Amino acid sequence: MAGGWTRDGAVQDQIDADIEEAVERARSRLTAGESLIECEECECAIPEKRREAIPGVRFCVECQSALEKQETVSSGFNRRGSKDSQLK
Repeated sequence: MAGGWTRDGAVQDQIDADIEEAVERARSRLTAGESLIECEECECAIPEKRREAIPGVRFCVECQSALEKQETVSSGFNRRGSKDSQLK
């Protein structure tokens, strides 16, 4: 049940679109192919166990953590534009 000027099902359509975008973002981050022996960022050696566990790994744990933290901070896009989220 949608409210206001929206048609019925509009809220569910928005939820579905959000989920589809999140899945696409996650898929785009998956690694594939040959793992690097040295980190692409700091050139430190990537442990063999990490290379075996994550095919196509390109970063050491420290650089990967920093990259993920940076992505989390910069992804503050609010599609719905609710007042509560704009005030925070």
